[in-house]
Amino acid sequence: MVQKVALVTGASSGIGKAIVLRLAEAGYSVMAAGRDKARTEELRNQCADIHTWVGDITSPGSCLDLVSSCVNQLGRLDLLVNNAGIYHAADAEHTTDEVWLQTIAVNLNAPFFLSREAVPHLRETKGSILNIASDWGLAGGNKAVAYCASKGGIVLMTRAMALDHAHEGIRINAICPGDVDTPMLYAAGAVRGLEPNEAVRESATASPTGRVTSAGEVAALALFLASDAAVQITGAAIPIDGGNTA
Repeated sequence: MVQKVALVTGASSGIGKAIVLRLAEAGYSVMAAGRDKARTEELRNQCADIHTWVGDITSPGSCLDLVSSCVNQLGRLDLLVNNAGIYHAADAEHTTDEVWLQTIAVNLNAPFFLSREAVPHLRETKGSILNIASDWGLAGGNKAVAYCASKGGIVLMTRAMALDHAHEGIRINAICPGDVDTPMLYAAGAVRGLEPNEAVRESATASPTGRVTSAGEVAALALFLASDAAVQITGAAIPIDGGNTA
């Protein structure tokens, strides 16, 4: 049996790390891409089927290099997971040019550039793309204008690309998490003076289910959407947010 190959960005922590480990456990050969060299390369020690690429993915050239490196090293591409993302808390008046451009570059431009480079390879394998969006890509959020704009863009990019490539056997879906127990949640809480456990507790209190989502739960959904069991699912933006957008 041919071993499937996945490329995952933002792989060094949080949701990305959980997805890398879940895919490797399921038998994928995984190219884990991240900006933090030490944390990204640490993943290689956890499984022989995890390979790493370290660098910035906000330019078309770097995205071409990443996809080419993955295919050249691992032989094919079956799954692209666009997970890398950043968040800055600010309304429009207090969003600087730098914050706006950086947020769009990481959260929207990079997934587009990577998807564009991945499509020819995914056409050959009848593969799929998973975009990690957000429930704030489906509904607005307070003091998150750049983040909401980028994640809303990801959702509609997902739907448009799904229509364009369905006839080629390429499936493209988005996962839209609410608050997840990850370093990004802790960092957002720290801006408000909260310790990590306080940030998690605050988010859990605001959730209809009374808890936050775990990174492992998002990874489990990603594995399902990448599987043959989800062959008729494309163009979907699936919330995993404890009912926040219900």
